[in-house]
Amino acid sequence: MQHEIIIAGFGGQGILSMGKILAYAGLLEGKEVTWFPSYGPEQRGGTANVTVILSDERISSPVLNEYNIAIILNQLSLEKFEQTLKAGGVLLYDKYRITQLPTRKNIRIFETDATNTSIKEGSTKVLNMIVLGGIIKITQIVKIESIIDSLKKSLPERNHKFLPMNQRAFFKGMDLIKEMK
Repeated sequence: MQHEIIIAGFGGQGILSMGKILAYAGLLEGKEVTWFPSYGPEQRGGTANVTVILSDERISSPVLNEYNIAIILNQLSLEKFEQTLKAGGVLLYDKYRITQLPTRKNIRIFETDATNTSIKEGSTKVLNMIVLGGIIKITQIVKIESIIDSLKKSLPERNHKFLPMNQRAFFKGMDLIKEMK
């Protein structure tokens, strides 16, 4: 099985890190993996996205035009990537920066309130872990343990003091998911 994922939003939201943690979790499970980032020269505040492919078989190319999972953290990204989802795909969006809701009828749409939750938790730096918890609950594309292990391995050792906060955010994200009809 192959999962083709686009994660998109503004630079500074942890987009690339979320993709890196997801990709590393796939590696820990013995999957074939690609991680293909894209961002503007302005980085923080500019647009950023990353394509992650997790597969049981060899991956021919990291470049995709269609996805079966989209994680969207702002309106511009929703407008750009909603139509690139394959029929039957999954779209998870954070409602904080979305002004016009997704309109597709042939995909499963989920909402999270990750930004507001991260603000209440006292650190917007855990936004990406909240969202990651949500998509793992919905799709189960990798095991929870693999995400926790990849978080530990992807954070520099000097930042390991933040592991408990990130792990709590990940599990909190699993509780925030709301399927839209």
